[in-house]
Amino acid sequence: MTKTQALVLFSGGQDSTVCLGWALARFDHVETIGFDYGQRHAAELAARPRLLSAIKAGFPRWSAKLGQDHLIPLSAPRAIGGSALTESMAIEMGRDGLPNTFVPGRNLMFLTAAAALGYRRGIADLVGGMCETDFSGYPDCRNDTVQAMAKALSLGLAREVRIHTPLMSIDKAATWALARDLGGTALVDLIVEESVTCYEGDRTRRHDWGYGCGVCPACDLRAKGFAAYRIAAQP
Repeated sequence: MTKTQALVLFSGGQDSTVCLGWALARFDHVETIGFDYGQRHAAELAARPRLLSAIKAGFPRWSAKLGQDHLIPLSAPRAIGGSALTESMAIEMGRDGLPNTFVPGRNLMFLTAAAALGYRRGIADLVGGMCETDFSGYPDCRNDTVQAMAKALSLGLAREVRIHTPLMSIDKAATWALARDLGGTALVDLIVEESVTCYEGDRTRRHDWGYGCGVCPACDLRAKGFAAYRIAAQP
């Protein structure tokens, strides 16, 4: 029987941790890839090894499937500049209608690098946490964009590249519910305690939904989603 393999775009945030659980539940072998692109919220990068170690230790059915982690440096987003995620500037809406946390082409760069690594590793299935339901309007999170990238990468590498986006059509409340369905309360608790989904990378303030500044758009989405998830989970 052919061994199925996947490469998960794993940032250390809530969404990518849920996607990692999703991949571990479906594939025989799962590797992870993260990117150091000069982001201000580098606390996510620090969360990655903690989360991977906790999954190996706390989820026996997944630990044997979890393979090598890869951290890839990408200097282009910081060199291009102009984003609140790579420069010290206040988070606000831009004149183009997008928040200035938008890093132009970031997901396109991530997917290209992941597909290239997958090519070398013999992995054709990529898994990413892109979502067009409750995101900030980022055009590179849209399903049309992601699937167009899959086609372009397949053509450019002369072999099929499949991009799975399990969160694409669900909101944050449903993302928390998916985490529970995949790994029970243990996975939910791990995401609350160890993942970082905050544009400021704040690990000093603890909320019932996890750590974060509590005011940035990422924290706002996460907090509202967790509140809705808890209400829906009540008997």
